[in-house]
Amino acid sequence: MLTETIPTTISATEKETRAKRLNDAGNHWVGQITADVANASLTYTVKGQGYGSVATKLTAGKHVFHIDEPAGLAGDDVAASPVEIALGAFIACQIVVYRLFAQNLGIEIDAIEATAEGDLDVRGLFGVDPTIRPGFSAIRLTTRVSGPESEERYQELQKFVDAHCPVLDLFANPTPITLSLISGQ
Repeated sequence: MLTETIPTTISATEKETRAKRLNDAGNHWVGQITADVANASLTYTVKGQGYGSVATKLTAGKHVFHIDEPAGLAGDDVAASPVEIALGAFIACQIVVYRLFAQNLGIEIDAIEATAEGDLDVRGLFGVDPTIRPGFSAIRLTTRVSGPESEERYQELQKFVDAHCPVLDLFANPTPITLSLISGQ
């Protein structure tokens, strides 16, 4: 459980710092978008290079991380799998959006943690059964928040989060994708 390794309480100074960062980010983006709506369009780029059995080294700006598979899926198990990273991205995005909208709505959160589970049938991945999709057939996300607010206030917050979380949107809705392959030497 995350609360065993990450402090669940923060000092008043840390709360002030968090609030300032969240407010500054919100004010910055409102100003940028007000100045020119084109400023709202962002493009993210991540580059990957394969290594080992099926591992990938990814670079996102100045950040480098690795993804692999367990031995049972031909990997060397040196990092989390792609689907685990996808679930992790879902959790992280939810936490970010909870923090942003809690600040906007004046809802205090002392601690937040989430667990995501995804069901995947490898018959789709390995082409054993063409009627089985290769991705998740279901995802369950449980988010736990604690703080001084009422249950109703946290439910209100959840509605804002679910309506605005980019990774939830990716999982819940089709996204146009363009695929290209460049081969040769």
